[in-house]
Amino acid sequence: MVDAVNFPFYIARRYLFSKKSTNAINVISGISVVGVAVATMALVVTLSVFNGFHDLVASFLTSFDPQLKVTPVRGKTVAADDPKLTAIRQLPQVDVATECLEDQALAIYNDHQSMVVVKGVDDNFDELTHIGEILMGDGEFALHAADMHYGILGVRLAEALGTGFTYERPLKIYAPRREGQFDMTNPEDGFVEDELYSPGVLFNVRQAKYDKNYIITSLGFARRIFEQQGMVSSLELRLKAGSDFEAVKREMQRLAGNDFYVKDRFEQQDETFKIMKIEKFIAYIFLTFILIVACFNIISSLSMLIIDKKDDVVTLRNLGATDHQITRIFLFEGRLISAIGAVIGIAVGLLLCWLQQTFGIVKLGSSSGSFVVNAYPVSVHPDDIVIIFLTVFVVGFLAVWYPVRYFSRRLLDNRAC
Repeated sequence: MVDAVNFPFYIARRYLFSKKSTNAINVISGISVVGVAVATMALVVTLSVFNGFHDLVASFLTSFDPQLKVTPVRGKTVAADDPKLTAIRQLPQVDVATECLEDQALAIYNDHQSMVVVKGVDDNFDELTHIGEILMGDGEFALHAADMHYGILGVRLAEALGTGFTYERPLKIYAPRREGQFDMTNPEDGFVEDELYSPGVLFNVRQAKYDKNYIITSLGFARRIFEQQGMVSSLELRLKAGSDFEAVKREMQRLAGNDFYVKDRFEQQDETFKIMKIEKFIAYIFLTFILIVACFNIISSLSMLIIDKKDDVVTLRNLGATDHQITRIFLFEGRLISAIGAVIGIAVGLLLCWLQQTFGIVKLGSSSGSFVVNAYPVSVHPDDIVIIFLTVFVVGFLAVWYPVRYFSRRLLDNRAC
């Protein structure tokens, strides 16, 4: 026996899988399922590709960016012995703390020149980050030797300046003087000039922001060229293994108060990841519109089904079914088509994602090694799958709700007459 609550669902399920008097209804119902499945599959694959690029970019940034970065809220620099910075670096969970000072300067090598960001760091910078993993060349990570200061260039900056992996002549760095008036008759006097030497390596983050603009050098050189003795632009930190990252970050922010920002790796690259999230959201919106169009097939299928089952409606009413229950039968029919299409689409989408992850079927380009990865990266996030299923279900429900109620009411009114 079927109770009154499950009665509409039971009849809807029978209608969906039973043979109709008009074969076109079966065909349109099948097309509706396929349309919803294809739109759902596109959502799964597209969002997973965006996730793949997001994770790929994040993996590159971790080789250069610290776990946590403390920067002043007001101004570019702050005293290195600021009590709040001292309290933060003395937390027991802090494993490595590096003082940094960075600003813009002009780099000149032979007849090439470029605006650069000179980043001065402590000697323990290689312990703070994974920079050793992205170094290229025959040398090793070094910032200074006696009075000689080294400059590690980004690979694209080295290409722009024409230095190669090892520049034989010193790289000249110019920075505007902080004090005094600019003398137009002697422009060179308005700049602080110094030289950097090659340690025999370049770094390759594979991000233009760094590779095209940054020079890593010693903190002492940066303080001298920018006339910022005893100052830092950031305090970069790495925590001990096993530390509660979020709890330590909250404690640091409490100590920093309103004077400093405490940012993790993703917050340090907030602009990059925000753009990627916006792109992913826009793709989700566009594919949802395609899903809405696919759901119009469900309306066609249900409209024809309602007409085909007009005699059954009379029988159901004679057996005691209420108008509300009859309407719910066709609503459940639309929901079943949406649900089946969603399940099939998600299953096929996950299969395609697995094939791409395993075999790299869709390549980024014809030339091997021209890109960071040879095939489109894919990463499936469970929360995306849940959102996709809910989206399909909600869109399917809203698409059929009014048409079903309208056609059912007209059919019932005609039969009542």
